[in-house]
Amino acid sequence: MNSKLTAMALAAAVVAGAAVTAAPASAAAGPTRCHTADLKAGFALGDDAKPEMGQSEKQTRAYVWFTNRSERTCTLSGFAGVDMVGAQKTDGTWSLARSSKKPVKMTLEQGDTVDFGITLLPVAASTPQTEKFVPSKFLVTPPDETEAFTLKWPFGGQILKQDGATHPATYLDPVGL
Repeated sequence: MNSKLTAMALAAAVVAGAAVTAAPASAAAGPTRCHTADLKAGFALGDDAKPEMGQSEKQTRAYVWFTNRSERTCTLSGFAGVDMVGAQKTDGTWSLARSSKKPVKMTLEQGDTVDFGITLLPVAASTPQTEKFVPSKFLVTPPDETEAFTLKWPFGGQILKQDGATHPATYLDPVGL
C-alpha cells in the first residue's frame, strides 16, 4: 500500500472527526496458502498405507503426503493436480479425475504433514497392454500451484486404463480427506 495515500486517508479521517487506528496488514491476514517451495512431498510407504497392487479384485488406495518445510504457517485447500506418467510406450500421461468430495482448508504449521488419497483399480499382469496403464512416476502439483513434484511410483503393478472415462475407477480425493 502506498504510504502517502495512507497518510492522506488518515488525515481525511481526522478532519472528518473519525477515529482511525491502523492495524498491521499481516495481523489480520492470517496464514497464506502453501506454495510448492514451502512443501516437500512423497508417497506414504507404511504397511497400512501401501496399495494392494498384487490383486485385481477391488479398488485400492495410495496416499501422497505434503509436509510444510517452511518457517511459516500456511494453508492447503482443494485438490492436488496429479498426472501419472506410464512406463509403456502406449501409456502416455494420464491426468487423474477428482472425486466428488468437498475440500476443506488445512492449516499447516512448520513440520506438519497432510495427505490425500488416490483410489486405483489394479488389473492382472495378463491384461492386454492396451487395457492397462503401468505407472512409472507421478507429477503432483499442490493445490493452486503450477510447479509439480516428480514422485517415482514405488508400488509396481498396473491399473485398468480408463483415462478417457467419464467416471473412472482411478481418481483422487482432496487434500486432507
